[in-house]
Amino acid sequence: MKIALAQHNYHIGNFESNTKKIIEHIHLAKKNNADLIVFSELSVCGYAPQDFLAFDTFINHCETAAKHIAKHCLDIACIVGLPIKNTSPIGKKLYNAAYFIENGEIKSTVRKTLLPTYDVFDEYRYFENNRQFECISFQNKKIALTICEDLWNENHLYSVSPMDELIKQKPDLMINIAASPFSTQQGKERQHILSSNAKKYALPLLYVNQVGAQTEIIFDGGSCVFDAQGEKQMELKSFEEDFQIVNTEQLLTLEKTDAPSEIAQIHDALVLGIKDYFQKSGFSKAILGLSGGIDSAIVCVLAARALGAENVLAVLLPSQYSSDHSVKDALDLVNNLGCKSEIIPIHNAANAFEEMLSPIFKGLAPNLTEENIQSRSRGLTLMAISNKLGYVLLNTSNKSEVAVGYGTLYGDMCGAIGVIGDVYKTQIYALANYINKDEVVIPINTIVKPPSAELRPDQKDSDSLPDYDVLDSILFQYIEKQQTPSQLIEQGFDKDLVNRIIQLVNNAEFKRYQTPPILRVSNKAFGIGRMIPIVAKHNP
Repeated sequence: MKIALAQHNYHIGNFESNTKKIIEHIHLAKKNNADLIVFSELSVCGYAPQDFLAFDTFINHCETAAKHIAKHCLDIACIVGLPIKNTSPIGKKLYNAAYFIENGEIKSTVRKTLLPTYDVFDEYRYFENNRQFECISFQNKKIALTICEDLWNENHLYSVSPMDELIKQKPDLMINIAASPFSTQQGKERQHILSSNAKKYALPLLYVNQVGAQTEIIFDGGSCVFDAQGEKQMELKSFEEDFQIVNTEQLLTLEKTDAPSEIAQIHDALVLGIKDYFQKSGFSKAILGLSGGIDSAIVCVLAARALGAENVLAVLLPSQYSSDHSVKDALDLVNNLGCKSEIIPIHNAANAFEEMLSPIFKGLAPNLTEENIQSRSRGLTLMAISNKLGYVLLNTSNKSEVAVGYGTLYGDMCGAIGVIGDVYKTQIYALANYINKDEVVIPINTIVKPPSAELRPDQKDSDSLPDYDVLDSILFQYIEKQQTPSQLIEQGFDKDLVNRIIQLVNNAEFKRYQTPPILRVSNKAFGIGRMIPIVAKHNP
């Protein structure tokens, strides 16, 4: 059997675009003599539609689109994912489902059984669990069709395994359609899960994933085929749309190649995240504050690669404390990239605010307030340009800063999308070196100089924070690994430092609730993947 794998970048709720893409590839598969073409989970509407699922009109659009797609399935079959109504008066109103379409008709419906509710997933909020299991019959073969999480029960998180039920019907092959988000650890785990299933059930496995970014969630694609021994036979591109045809009777072992480095994957994911955020929102031009530091330099490079340098405006906003080399480093980067730039000093604005507030601040010594006024002057300036010229502001805060609250609300925490808010400072340096691997794009001085917010004379990040190697190690264990202070101390970290850092993380929760969406590249990103109460008291 010749089966086409269609790995697409869908747009949530854009039924016209999604349907057109699906139909075009149905005809492409027919042209290449495929018997069946497979699309990913919720391909008709895009993943995850969230509370759009509460609207009957949305579900009706899905059904109308599926019927339109069916008209083009002549002399070929297809599998598409979509939400469908639960006709039973019992349970949730919808199923996360897949249609098997042949000869212009919907011949079979498969419903998702295992509905994840951890990390970024909240499927049981909307969908009912499947309780009936039946293979699809096609060309004298039986296909065990599952949907994403249905294969992810290796740790026995659920009380049922769909494949344990389907294998009783002696299928000839497995197909899994998915919307599996990217993280730096997900790729290895995913490959292990897929290989294990193929070996366990001694069946070939075809896996089709989405690609593309939906606000903060990034899908990396990587659709693939495993043989009955669990060996990978084919793999589609990562972070790109792709289309391949596999002959299930002629599987040959894929020559093993080195996987891209973690930093290379983060780079590609962030470029895709920026690109899709702008394109799917109808925007084209980005603005950011370029300080001469490494964080804003990284964001500027990523934005230029995602949108084209001509669509990026870098604004230098020096204050009385900004060093000459910071301005030079920023201008050198602008020249290397070819993006637009403006220099707008902010000391007059900051002085005006201080003068305006002087009566109420009379007799009080300068402190963090005056530093925040500088940051908010920058934020105000950037937002004014954004409003007037139609640019979308990119936030440049990294994960280390976001974690401990090392940022100013309505100042440097402004922005429509947090580009590097899930990238630790130590990873930022690795990203800079990766960007410079072929030629110097980011000025060397930007990389090697001590990081500083430059909000007071001779300020350094190290004045307020421990070395980033130590800080990031503690943050990673606390945030990603969810280790308690006592466990961190047992690992050898200083007790006072651990308690101080964790207190900073917990105290900054109110700030993180007001940050822009953050592009997710880790297993535990701030935002929908880490839900912590603001007004709470808990000492882990």
